[in-house]
Amino acid sequence: MRYGELQRVLPGFLRRHVLFFEACIEEAVAACAASLPAGARVLDAGAGEARHAAHFTGQRYCGVDLAIGDAAWDYSRLDAIAELAALPFPDGCFDACLNIVTLEHVPGPRDVLHEIARVLAARGRLLLIVPQEWEVHQAPHDYWRFTRHGVARLLSDAGFTDISIRPAGGFFRLLSRRLLNGLQFFPLLVMPVAALFLVPPAIILPVFEFLDRRRDFTLGYICTATKRC
Repeated sequence: MRYGELQRVLPGFLRRHVLFFEACIEEAVAACAASLPAGARVLDAGAGEARHAAHFTGQRYCGVDLAIGDAAWDYSRLDAIAELAALPFPDGCFDACLNIVTLEHVPGPRDVLHEIARVLAARGRLLLIVPQEWEVHQAPHDYWRFTRHGVARLLSDAGFTDISIRPAGGFFRLLSRRLLNGLQFFPLLVMPVAALFLVPPAIILPVFEFLDRRRDFTLGYICTATKRC
């Protein structure tokens, strides 16, 4: 079962409990949109199907992607198709930027962050979300995983300050997710039996998150930063 299918069939409270990383992403994007004034210019760098556009109806949203990640996706809502390391915009023309689980798909993440900094206005804000423990996806365009220290270094080198890096869960949420990953290996006929063994512990394990205070085992990071003046 794909994560999108799980999101559709699970009730709301259970969806956030089990699909915690996705919930963190939606909450972070919604908070970013709510913090921006009306008319602010927002770049979604790596927009894919531009599904985050709905959060920015009060702002001037611009979705950009190279449109090669998933052949099944509908890229028709993009405002521009371009390499994120060579954005077709002048310096300082955006007030905020999203880069949501996209940095792992570019050959040069350092170049992309420098380019994002270039098109952001002074004190422009960046919401960056990156994976640390995640399966290979959108192959063959899947190149990197990031630690909190690596992200901090990349952001600082690109000219960002006020850097905040928050792990999206810890060991027990990660283990829960891996049990759900295991369902994909079973034929459809025995999937219900496999689910009996894998789904209940996947639901229970996040209850023990309080035991992992360091959050060194995490699915990914929710990062915010501000472009230096």
